[in-house]
Amino acid sequence: MDLADFYSLMAITCFTLVGLWWTVIERHQDWKTDLRRRRLAGGVYLSFLLPGLMSTFAQVDTGSPLVWRASFAVAALVGLVSTARMVALDHDGPRGPFRRHRWLAGVFYLLVAVLGAFPELAGLAGLTGLQAASLALIGLIVLGHGMAWEFMMEPEAEAGDPAETGD
Repeated sequence: MDLADFYSLMAITCFTLVGLWWTVIERHQDWKTDLRRRRLAGGVYLSFLLPGLMSTFAQVDTGSPLVWRASFAVAALVGLVSTARMVALDHDGPRGPFRRHRWLAGVFYLLVAVLGAFPELAGLAGLTGLQAASLALIGLIVLGHGMAWEFMMEPEAEAGDPAETGD
């Protein structure tokens, strides 16, 4: 598949997932009032939004790598900070395999940041910077899907349970 086609499809897919996630949030009004769940829902949102933004920027000026490199580095730094916050927040309660391994998102974001800064490193694996970054974005989307599923399947908080409301 041509990289331009890949990034176009990835952007469309990610922004569709963002819209679907908004629908899920709309159906769970209690998540908006529960600090922990609101932050976790925001983490899932970013797991679709950031790869979508990176994929969009990858298509802006294919003749000049500065746009994709800078946007990938900035988005990856935002993703790293978000992932660190989510790992720290999501230490108790039910967690499936995706949420237990949320830290892998940080590894993928770090890889994207390094590739944005030093795309020539991808040559060690016989890839271009954009090719290697595309593999990391696929990993982020797979993790995002799994975390969204596990988050939606989490039992609802008991009314008045301060551990679940963030009080």
